[in-house]
Amino acid sequence: AGKAAIRYYLSGSADQWEPGMKAVLDRHVIADSHDIVEDSGYRYFPASDVRLDWVEKSPKTAKDIECPHGVQFYDVVIDGERHPRNAWVYEKPQPSKAAIGQRFGFWKDVEVR
Repeated sequence: AGKAAIRYYLSGSADQWEPGMKAVLDRHVIADSHDIVEDSGYRYFPASDVRLDWVEKSPKTAKDIECPHGVQFYDVVIDGERHPRNAWVYEKPQPSKAAIGQRFGFWKDVEVR
């Protein structure tokens, strides 16, 4: 089994072909960054570029606790509307996920573009 491809999108990089990325939910920009790391089809944002006032830690499930990368899911909460487990962070990633450790991934109701 080969390693998952990891792509970086850094502003000012000669290899940058794509503009910055945004994580959007109903016209609300939750994250906006040029410092993006892609792994296994998901794009990860640094916490410094995420509206942390719109994310709340979700309770850990048994499956979350079993995750070898220390996953922590977050609910996205905007204007009182909760979107459960729409974001996540690998808090203690194994070496294979080190590049995305402490970065936010988004899915479900959140569109990354």
